[in-house]
Amino acid sequence: MTYVLYVAAALAEIAGCFSFWAWWRLEKSPLWLLPGLASLALLGFLLALVDANAAGRAYAAYGGIYIAASLGWLWLAEGVRPDRWDLAGAALCIVGASVILVAPRGA
Repeated sequence: MTYVLYVAAALAEIAGCFSFWAWWRLEKSPLWLLPGLASLALLGFLLALVDANAAGRAYAAYGGIYIAASLGWLWLAEGVRPDRWDLAGAALCIVGASVILVAPRGA
């Protein structure tokens, strides 16, 4: 369930940040900021649902998933196919996030 929350949070963050990018860099209407702000609020809510004993650990693991999701956005929304170095880096990040998530923790 944690990975599902992380993927949903990543999509919310990317969509929220893209709304600002579209407004500022693509000269879209300021109305683009409204769903962007809602999306960023959703990101915070979703990360708060993650079952972790410390927020910093939850955010650190999320970072790896966010990187991979960002490359998916690059390909699907922007039409730029990630190269092998992008994919290798994303794989390393997912492995790192998984180590953080599933590592046995002492009491």
